[in-house]
Amino acid sequence: MSGQDVRIGMVGLGGWGKNVVRNFASANHCRLTHICDAFQETLDAHRSLFPGALATTQFDHLLDDASVDAVAIATPAPMHYGMVKQALLAGKHVYVEKPMTLTAAHAEDLVSISERMNRKLMVGHLLEYHPAINVMKDAMQSGMLGDVYYMYCQRLNLGVVRRDENAFWSLAPHDVSVILYLLDQEPCEVTANGQCFLQPGVEDVVFANLRFPQGQIANIHVSWLDPHKQRSMVLVGSEKMLVFDDMQPSEKIRIYDKGARTAEAAVEAMQAISVRHGDIVIPHISGPEPLKVETQHFVDSIRNDTTPRSDGRDGLRVVRILEQVEQQLKSRLDQAWSKAA
Repeated sequence: MSGQDVRIGMVGLGGWGKNVVRNFASANHCRLTHICDAFQETLDAHRSLFPGALATTQFDHLLDDASVDAVAIATPAPMHYGMVKQALLAGKHVYVEKPMTLTAAHAEDLVSISERMNRKLMVGHLLEYHPAINVMKDAMQSGMLGDVYYMYCQRLNLGVVRRDENAFWSLAPHDVSVILYLLDQEPCEVTANGQCFLQPGVEDVVFANLRFPQGQIANIHVSWLDPHKQRSMVLVGSEKMLVFDDMQPSEKIRIYDKGARTAEAAVEAMQAISVRHGDIVIPHISGPEPLKVETQHFVDSIRNDTTPRSDGRDGLRVVRILEQVEQQLKSRLDQAWSKAA
């Protein structure tokens, strides 16, 4: 499609969808042709914002229009699999919000269909397009941090409490996608623990541990029952350590020239490990908002026939880990109920 505008229909104009549609409407070489939402009130509220787009409550209207090249889907997660499958089989490229599906089997099916239909399938793993995350990626690839030992992520707040998904499904897809993006490998072991304090069967807090084939480990702590709003990631390497704090308005990345080294020939055990404390570097981070970068990336991948960074296989990897954590939590919950009985 090089040289042509990509014609996109947007489905789901609620919570996050209103931000997605705004960015597709302003993307270069993109034309927003349709807006679609099941609720007439929501649809009516967007008509005046996008007067050039056809407004409909019927998803099939987008799929039946041969002039529509792609569909962007920001509906509730349980609807993703069926809608993405319909769109791909109708010959449309698809952008879908995270998580791509609620089971790995469904994710595998969508990847298979997208490859068979030769259609782009991209998942809204927003943080992979965050400039700070790419500073972290560059720091790792350049060798600045040395060998990366481990990383941990914290995504905490008091609310929003959901009934149809636990805190891990709600909050952790971002962290899982970033961990896989940075370490560029899938874990060989996943373990998790959590607890349901507010609602039976819905974990409010989850701790998950990922172990990787090359020796790195990662920890994810998510909770919607916490006194602090926190969005942070820490990378610990053999040479330096890096902290990303997304709650900071400007100084989001700090690189610490700190480390510990084992002496090659130590006379006494206490001399075997030396600890180094150095300077702190705060790199300047600038650029457009991540959602703008992400939506433009989808448009460009269609026009230039390139594979999106957060493609269907990336989405599958993330869902696979979410599912493994869910299985661990369910197993522990079943054990607890069995003991209680």
